[in-house]
Amino acid sequence: MSMRQSTVICVCGAGTMGSGIAQLSAQAGFTTIQFDVSEPMLEKSRQQIIASLDTLVTKGKISSDEKAGTLSRLHFTSDIQSCRADVIIEAIVEKMEIKTTLFTQLAAINSPSTILASNTSSISISSLAAGIPHPERVAGLHFFNPAPVMKLVEIVKGNATSQQTITQLRELAKAMGKTTVVCKDAPGFIVNRVARPYYLEALRLAEQGFTHPAQADRLLEATGFKMGPFKLMDLIGMDVNFAVSNIVWEALGQPPRLKPSALQQQKVSEGNLGRKTGKGFYEYN
Repeated sequence: MSMRQSTVICVCGAGTMGSGIAQLSAQAGFTTIQFDVSEPMLEKSRQQIIASLDTLVTKGKISSDEKAGTLSRLHFTSDIQSCRADVIIEAIVEKMEIKTTLFTQLAAINSPSTILASNTSSISISSLAAGIPHPERVAGLHFFNPAPVMKLVEIVKGNATSQQTITQLRELAKAMGKTTVVCKDAPGFIVNRVARPYYLEALRLAEQGFTHPAQADRLLEATGFKMGPFKLMDLIGMDVNFAVSNIVWEALGQPPRLKPSALQQQKVSEGNLGRKTGKGFYEYN
């Protein structure tokens, strides 16, 4: 299978990342199915994608015809039986058992050649593939938020992932206008492994009273970072970022330097997850 315009992409999950990936896929010319068990989430995703496309039209980045074409290629469904595609990209909650259950269901209704790609930030691809039929077609395809804008995609090769699968995913990402890096399966892959200290050291400084979020963000942005750690955690989602920290910490044997932050855990417990809830380290209208 090569990545042609006739290739069908299914994106599972209608949260921030799933919506962004679905928009990106449809904009790149692919027939795109977006699946979520929640009809309200699907409608929210549809409205977000329309708003995003409207912004692009207003800025002159795309034409009204291109917007209409993108929307015509998007199909929303809460019926998993409709998730039949050449490539399935999973963008659901960062929990191994839930991802494994979804991939098992998808494998049962799709061809053995259907690629099952996970947008996970840190869960082991080798472990995820272990219980899936034809594990050679399981890989990581890690987009960054916002998916339509951020150029980098990490393609993660598990122990069983075939080179053909990697080649096809690189071709797909290129067709979506992305720059790819292929990495071996490891805790946090590349970006999230390197980024842990960026978040955790900033959180420790705040916990110990040496700084506060706005000051830390202002200083780090002044040194050249596009976004400070606290703004970035709010954008990513506190729950997602905290889950990644826990996964990496556990996978590496709980080193003290990577211990997840109590301050961030408190934010998650309170439901203050950042932009998506209207409040995190900052408040949003």
